Amino acid sequence: MPSSDRKRDYYEVLGVSRTAGEEEIKKAYRRLAIQFHPDRNPGNKQAEERFKEINEAYQVLSDPEKRSQYDRFGHAAFEGPQAAGGFGGFDFSQGFEEVFSDIFGDFFGTGRGRARSHSRRGEDLRYDLEVEFEEAARGTEKIIKFQRLTICEGCNGTRARGGAEGVRTCPNCRGTGQVRTQQGFFSISTTCGQCRGEGMIIADPCPRCQGQGRVRKPVSLSVRIPPGVDNGSRLKLRNEGEAGYAGGAPGDLYVVVHVKEHPLFVRQDNDVVIEVPVSFPQAALGAELEVPTLDGKIKLKLPPGTQSGKIFRLKGKGFVDLHGYGRGDQLVRIVVETPRRLTARQRELLEEFARTSGEDVNHPMAKGFVDKLKEMFG
Repeated sequence: MPSSDRKRDYYEVLGVSRTAGEEEIKKAYRRLAIQFHPDRNPGNKQAEERFKEINEAYQVLSDPEKRSQYDRFGHAAFEGPQAAGGFGGFDFSQGFEEVFSDIFGDFFGTGRGRARSHSRRGEDLRYDLEVEFEEAARGTEKIIKFQRLTICEGCNGTRARGGAEGVRTCPNCRGTGQVRTQQGFFSISTTCGQCRGEGMIIADPCPRCQGQGRVRKPVSLSVRIPPGVDNGSRLKLRNEGEAGYAGGAPGDLYVVVHVKEHPLFVRQDNDVVIEVPVSFPQAALGAELEVPTLDGKIKLKLPPGTQSGKIFRLKGKGFVDLHGYGRGDQLVRIVVETPRRLTARQRELLEEFARTSGEDVNHPMAKGFVDKLKEMFG
């Protein structure tokens, strides 16, 4: 390196004042290091020298003790036999690793000396469960059976015969899962080839799980289906998924509910709709009907002159809201059924009825329709 009388002032190199704080120095270094990094300036010797100069300045000004010596003695504080070798005795990868570890992670070896965790969370599972319409309305409890990966009892998840005693630290990376190589003035970490980055070696795998630490087993679970579930509702059962790997947390189980169609009821949000067929005489004269609900049968009075399509609302006879916001209603839609085959006597009576019926009184809808036709077409 150039002698002290030829070196630029470290504060000038980073473009900061002599009273600059630690954060200001770090920001200045980050900006300049990215700008003059050799990877961004391949073959540019001037940029490479500038990059070395920036790193040297940062290593001094970022260290309180070194900065104090520099402020007192200048560059002379770091010259002499103790600074021989390399770039004036400075490790230029050190400052770069410190400031850029949040971006590049272990690429520059920031995980030095620490064993990496290779545990993984278990996979989530899905189970499709079919329930009856009434079960979805009232709630129920179901036993479900499926298979999942569980912790191997032979090795307690360690993957080695005899348990944890069969697991030893990788001698190549000393348990870190990474090996360090020097490239220029950078120290680069790569995955250990001997243990494949796990930091441990299993010489004798568990025979029960073939060294996987998990085995697939059949499971039976009781699942509570809350009242009000709808078709497609998902119930989450925490930690009931597959077992984690190498000590990782278990996954979750998602039960997807499929509600069977009902022969009479149709669900609309939290309401229940049912169509009830009635005869012409019942609709005309009125009747008392027996109507099914989710809670059993009830009596419904049909007033005389009820029209087809008329809807009667039964309060609180629908589905319970899944989130606790009350209960829906049951909607009873009346459908007047026209007879298809008549006896001679029935036809005679209907013809008599037709002759004696007054359109204005008994068929106001039909009369109104005819009046509108006349207005349109004259």
